[in-house]
This record gives sequence, C-alpha cells and structure tokens, in this order.
Amino acid sequence: MKFIYSRWDDQFYESLRNLSDLMSIFQYLLNRLGGDVQEVLKLMERLQKRGALDSKYDLEKFKKQLEDSRMVKMTESGLKLAAKGERALRQEAFDLIFRGMKSSGKGNHPLPYEGGMSEELLPEKRPYNFGDNYRSVDYSSSLFNSVKRSGDLGLNLNENDLEVFASEQTTSCATTLMIDVSHSMVLYGEDRITPAKQVAMAFTELIMTRYPKDHLSIVLFGDTAWEVKISDLPYIDAGPYHTNTQAGLRMARQILLSKKHVNKQIFMITDGKPSMITRSNGQIYKNPAGLDAMIVNRTLDEAVVCRKKKIPITTFMVTNDPYLQSFVRQLTELNKGRAYFSSVDNLGSYVIWDFVSNRRKKEK
Repeated sequence: MKFIYSRWDDQFYESLRNLSDLMSIFQYLLNRLGGDVQEVLKLMERLQKRGALDSKYDLEKFKKQLEDSRMVKMTESGLKLAAKGERALRQEAFDLIFRGMKSSGKGNHPLPYEGGMSEELLPEKRPYNFGDNYRSVDYSSSLFNSVKRSGDLGLNLNENDLEVFASEQTTSCATTLMIDVSHSMVLYGEDRITPAKQVAMAFTELIMTRYPKDHLSIVLFGDTAWEVKISDLPYIDAGPYHTNTQAGLRMARQILLSKKHVNKQIFMITDGKPSMITRSNGQIYKNPAGLDAMIVNRTLDEAVVCRKKKIPITTFMVTNDPYLQSFVRQLTELNKGRAYFSSVDNLGSYVIWDFVSNRRKKEK
C-alpha cells in the first residue's frame, strides 16, 4: 500500500525537521515507503523543491555515496537496498529506540523466567569469591594487583589479588514477534505500521548482537498469517487485509513448539480488533463491523492453547478504543500473559524493555 505524501499533514514535515542528518532522513523515509530506494530518492527531490528538505543537501552526491558505500546496489529494476543497507536500518531503529528509552526512563516491566539459564559477563569487576568460575577471572587486573601488593614482577598471585568480571544469569529464549499488517494499521491517516516495523528491526538487532543463542521469528498477520525473514523487515507494509489474529497466534505457537529453547513467548503488536478467523474445515469467516462473538471466542481459544503450552502472550496495543482494550484484557487474562496499551511513540521502549527484563536474573 502506497502513501500519498502530498496529502500528509504537518506532522510528517515536523518529523523530517527533527532528523539530524540526510542519512537519518533517508532511513526514516525508507521505513515509510517499504524499503523502496528509488521512490525514497524521488520523494527527497520533491521535498527539497518544496523547501521541506534543506537546500544545502546535494542529493546526487548523496546517492553516489550510498552506492560507493554499498548501502544500495543497482539491479535490473533499479536501485535496491543491499545487505549493508538493511543492517544499517536495523541499527538505526535499535539506536533510536534505546535513545528514547534512556531519555524517558519508561517501560521497565520485570518478569523473571526460570530454566535454561546461561551466564553473561558484564564489564564491571569485583573481588574473587570462593566458588567463582575461573573463566570469569580478569587476569590482567589480578596480575596488576599482585605487583602492586608485592612489588615483585614474578607470578606471586594469591586469592586476594584476584578480580573477576561480574555476571548475570540469563535465560535462553525463543520469541515470535507478531505484527498486525491489516488495513486498520494505516487507516484514517494514522501510521502504526512504521513504528511496528521499527520495533521489529530493533528487536532483531538486539537479539543478533546481545543474545545470539536465542531464536527470533517474525510473523505477519492479515487475512492469513505468514513468516518473514529478517532480510524482509524493511519491506513490510500494511495491506487491504482483515485481522486474523487467530491465524497469527496459531502460526506463532507452531513455530515456537518446534524450538528446543526452555522459554518461549509471543509478542504481538496490533491495533486490536480481530475481524476474521479460519474455521477448522478451512472456511473463512469474517465480520469487519465489530467484535463478532464467534471471531472473538475462536481467537481466545488460541490464547488458552498457548497458555497450556506455557507460551505467554505479551500484547502491545496501539489504540485507545476501550472496547478493543477490553478484548485484549480478556485475551491476557485467559493466557496469563501481559498487555500494554501505549501510543506508537512509546511502542519501542515497551517492547525492548519487556524482552530484556524477562531475561535478566541477578548479578552475582
């Protein structure tokens, strides 16, 4: 689905003015236009002609820099994002969300999990205690302490000289991130899909860099549900779909049950209203007009199955509709999961902090 930028309100232009450099503007527009490099560059030219983009920017030079740095590549159909450009988008999303968390201090929702724990070293150090793992000893600092104590350059270490890196216990986790791509995510001019996509990219970057032993899968749900690869994230867009939350939860559960990780969880970003289900015989039933009892009940059935399989669902709902919030509260109660109602501006902070808090145990 394409956005008609000429009809956007001042909020779009204000967002552009708040970005610090041309690369940030380029990446922001890439998210809005589903990763279409050529459309973004054309839009930047139009914005510059209208005065929305500073005339000091040399867009032709910028385009050449993108190619020279291998952020984009030329294909038969024109300029496309290269793998380096896709990684840069994930990193930008990661940095943006964590900057927001640091400034706001919001979104800390601790909820410890048990089992499947591993030890992660921290940069902080402390004196050695009996029973500490020898692999956590900082030998450089320990040798310095020995020399400082004895004045001898020989290896005269004793227990009091030893320093170890502090550590925390973390759990191995398999997570499925569900993203609602139904039409309501861009309805009435409110863009909810772009921040949802930014969260997915930041989430992916977090796991790939901080928790490489974990598993993350991305499931989109509209009329049906389908899994996408990490490399597909920049190109996600909302479509002319109903909201088949039932299909999304079912696919997420099936993916997680195929993983060996002790802990499993579903994160779901949605604006709430399920409007479609797939019956057991494969037939489709839909009702976009309201919270249909049959659709709601079949969706809640999936939440109960997830609970029985020990898969909690954390729902991040980007709407203020009290009727839809009531449905999410019902789903959360039946699943014994968690639910957060937030604006799209706070969405990233809640997702990332909830994930990190769920993993973190205690510092030794």
